[in-house]
Amino acid sequence: MSVPSRLLPATIAAPVEHELVIRKSRFLTVVAPVGSSEEADAVIAAAKKRHWDARHNCSAQVTGLLGDRARSSDDGEPSGTAGVPMLEVLRRRELTDVVAVVTRWFGGIKLGAGGLVRAYSSAVSETLDVAALVDRRVLQQVRIAAEHADAGRFDNLLRDWVSRSGAVLGETSYGAAAEFEVWASAEAVAGLQGEVATLSAGAVSAVATGAERVIDVPR
Repeated sequence: MSVPSRLLPATIAAPVEHELVIRKSRFLTVVAPVGSSEEADAVIAAAKKRHWDARHNCSAQVTGLLGDRARSSDDGEPSGTAGVPMLEVLRRRELTDVVAVVTRWFGGIKLGAGGLVRAYSSAVSETLDVAALVDRRVLQQVRIAAEHADAGRFDNLLRDWVSRSGAVLGETSYGAAAEFEVWASAEAVAGLQGEVATLSAGAVSAVATGAERVIDVPR
C-alpha cells in the first residue's frame, strides 16, 4: 500500500441524526457512512421518500479511499447556499465515505443567502459533533503461533497491546498450535515483537508477513 495511513481521511462508525430549528425553519440532518457513491445516492433517495412533505432535501457526499469523489445538491435552495457549505464541512473534518442529507421544512421566515449557508453548515457540523469517528489506517499483518497451553497468556497480552497501540486483533485459529493474527502499523510492529519475545523468553516470534490492509480503527 503506497499511501501513508496518516494521509487517509477518517469516516464515521454509524449513522447519526440531529435536529436544528432556526427562525422557525426545521433542519433535520442525517449523516451516514457509505461504501460508494451509489450507496450515498440511496441514502439521499430514502431521505426524500421518507420526508416527502419537506421543501428541501439538500445533500453532500465524499467517497473514495482518499476522498477524491465529491458531489453536492442544493435541491431547490439558492445556488451555493446549501450543498457546497455542507460539503465544505465534510472536507474540513477530513472525512470520506460519508453522506450528509439536511431536510428543511420552511418556517415562513426567509433566512437570506448568508443565513442559509450558516444554517446548513451548522446542521452538518453539529451532527458530526455527536458522531463516532473511525480512523482509516494502513496496517501490516503479524502472526504469532504459540503452544495451546500458552494461548490464554498470549490472548491477554495481544488484547492489551492492540488496545494501547492503535492495532486490531484479527482471527485466531487452533490447529497444531494456537495462531493469532494482529494488524498493526509498521512503526508498532517492533514493539509487538519485543513484548512477544519477552513473554515467551524468546521461544515465540511475532512474524510480519508483508501483507497490508486498510482497516477502520475506532477512535
